[in-house]
Amino acid sequence: MNREIIFENDGVVLKINGLMMVFTLKHKVKISYEMIKSVFVDYFDAPKWMIRMPGTSIAPLHIYEGSYKYRNEWYFLSYEGKIPVVIMELENHEKYHYVIFQIDNPTEVAAEIRRKRLEAEKGK
Repeated sequence: MNREIIFENDGVVLKINGLMMVFTLKHKVKISYEMIKSVFVDYFDAPKWMIRMPGTSIAPLHIYEGSYKYRNEWYFLSYEGKIPVVIMELENHEKYHYVIFQIDNPTEVAAEIRRKRLEAEKGK
């Protein structure tokens, strides 16, 4: 898998590895636990009128990598195909309102993000 999640004390990092870095034009997205409003696993169909800024999309194959803008909100997308993905809705992130990515074991990853977020909230 060309994506990995790294859990740090203050947040989570989505790290993009290998050739995917070329397509996303980014190698990581860091998100503090405080910024995560919700996290869940679902299917995601990118709206047809998203503006790629910068990134790569091959809509017929459902491949989306990089930064996109839709209805005045920024998305970071990193997935290929119509499969369950992790969807994080963010608050007060410097750029993104949503981070949506493909990863092995998405349900377990989403549960761990929620657990770490709760731990960080209790530790305040």
